[in-house]
Amino acid sequence: MEQGSVLGTFFPFIIFGLIFYFLLIRPQQKQAKAHALMLAGLQKGDKIVTSGGLKCTVIKPGDDFIKVSLNDSTIVEIARTSVARKIERLEETPKVEKDSKKQEKTKNA
Repeated sequence: MEQGSVLGTFFPFIIFGLIFYFLLIRPQQKQAKAHALMLAGLQKGDKIVTSGGLKCTVIKPGDDFIKVSLNDSTIVEIARTSVARKIERLEETPKVEKDSKKQEKTKNA
């Protein structure tokens, strides 16, 4: 068997493996790392969204569970792994602006 034909046979598989790594595996690892950093940085008063879609305010972060407030009278403990994302203060402002622009268009029409 010739050396060139073996390399030519496996070359497409090597290229496919590299593409698979850079398009799927590496971005997922970066996202998991960013999520872990976000969980580690949770502090009292942070607003979060759970994987179930509940919007909560962190009262007391713990190792495995986080005590959160759903409203003024409801305080529950949730698993740290159920936190989907942290709501940044800057994310709330553009949503209000978009809603006000829609209302202006509706009034003008």
